[in-house]
Amino acid sequence: MEENDDKYDPFGGMYDQTAGGPLGEQLPDNLKDYQRPPLRPIDQYLKPELPYISKRATVAFLSCLGFIIMFGMRTSMGIIKVNMSNTTWDRETLASMDAAIFYGYFVTQIPGGLIAAIYPANKLFGAAIGFSCFLNLFLPSFQHKPHSFIFVKVIQGLVEGVTYPACHGIMRHWAPPLERSRLATLAFTGSYAGVMFAMPITGELVEQWGIVAPFYFYGTIGILWYLAWLWLVFEKPAYHTCIELKELALIETSLGGTQESYVPPSLTSTPWLTFFTSLPCHAIFVANFCRSWNFYLLVMFQASFFRDVYHVNLKENAFLGALPHLLMTIVVPVGGIIADKIRKKGILNTTQVRKLFNCGGFGMEATFFILTAYAHAFTQGITALTIGVAFSGFAISGFNVNHLDIAPRYASILMGLSNGIGTLAGCAVPYFVEAVVDK
Repeated sequence: MEENDDKYDPFGGMYDQTAGGPLGEQLPDNLKDYQRPPLRPIDQYLKPELPYISKRATVAFLSCLGFIIMFGMRTSMGIIKVNMSNTTWDRETLASMDAAIFYGYFVTQIPGGLIAAIYPANKLFGAAIGFSCFLNLFLPSFQHKPHSFIFVKVIQGLVEGVTYPACHGIMRHWAPPLERSRLATLAFTGSYAGVMFAMPITGELVEQWGIVAPFYFYGTIGILWYLAWLWLVFEKPAYHTCIELKELALIETSLGGTQESYVPPSLTSTPWLTFFTSLPCHAIFVANFCRSWNFYLLVMFQASFFRDVYHVNLKENAFLGALPHLLMTIVVPVGGIIADKIRKKGILNTTQVRKLFNCGGFGMEATFFILTAYAHAFTQGITALTIGVAFSGFAISGFNVNHLDIAPRYASILMGLSNGIGTLAGCAVPYFVEAVVDK
C-alpha cells in the first residue's frame, strides 16, 4: 500500500504494479465492446481537451472557472454598492438588492437537484451560468430603476440556483471515490477564488470606467466561458469523443459499473423522510447554513465594513480585502488533497476525516472572527479575518463533499436541499446587518 501511494497521480489515476502499468490498461468487462462516440464537427479541427491534464480534471477546472464568474458577479455588487450608496439608493433598498438574488436562488435549489438527477447535469450547469451572465449585461440599464434591477437579480438567482446541485450531478459521473475530495474541492474553489479576483478587478474597473464596467466585464467573459464549456465538457466519460481508454477504465472501474445500472431518482422515489430524519443530513444542513452565513456576510459587507470602521479607500479596500479569499482559494484544494491522502493511507476513515476537517475549520474560523470584531486597527482586522477565512477552507473537505459520501445516487438532490437551507442565510444576512447597524 505504501508503494502504491507513491505512484498515485492526483488526476491521472492509480497504478497496478502487478500488471506492470496503469490500471486503465486492463479494460473492465463493461468496456470490452466500447466504441468511441463519433467526432463532432468542431472536434475535427480542435480536440475537446486541455493540454497536460486529464479529462476529469478538465471538468473540475472548468466548473471552478464557472463558479469564479458566478461569484465574481455577486462580489462585484459589494464593491459597486459602496459607490451606489451615495446615490438615490437608500439603505433599505440596498438590503433588498443584496437579498434579491437569494430569493430566486432558494426557489430552484431542490428542483435543480431533481432536474440534475434526470437531465444532463453538465448542460444544466453551463446554461445556468451562461444565462445569468447574459442577464448581467442588462443590469447597467436599470441602475436608476431599483425595482427593475432587483427583478433581474431575482431571475439571476433562479437560474443560478441549479448550479451547485448540477455540479454534484457532474461529479457523480466523473469523480472516482478516492478523488472526490480533490476534484469536488477544485470545482468549489471557484466560489472563493471568484470573491478573491472580483475585489481587485471590480475596484480597478469602477475606478477607471465607472460602476457599469463590472457588469459588462462579467457578462462578456461568462458568455465566452459558456462556449468553452459546451466544447470541452461531456455528460459522462463514455460520451467523450477523445478520452483515453485508461482514464475511462479508471473512472468506470472505480465507480463499480453503477453508471449503466443507474436509475435517475424521481420526486416519489427520493427518500425525503430519510433526509429530514437522518442525523448526518442534519449535520450537513447546519454546517451549510453556518458556512453560508459567514461567506455571504463577507461577500456583501466586507468592503462596507472596512470602509466604515477603518475608513479605507476603495482601491486599498479592494486589493487588501482579497487577501482572505486568496488564502481560502489555496487552502480549499490543498485541504481536499490532504483529506484524500489521509483516507487512502488508512490513517482515518471517511467519517473521521469529514468531522476533523469540518469542526477544526469552523472552530478556528469562529475564533479569528471574534478577534476581527475586537481589532483596533485595519492591519489587525484584516490579519485576523484572513487567518479565520483560511481555516474555514478546510471545512469544505468536510460537509461540502459529504453528500457524495452518504448518498451518491441522490447527491444532487441532497446538495440542492442543503444549499437551499444555506441560502436562507443569504436572505437573512442583509436585513440582520441593516437592523444591527441602524441600532
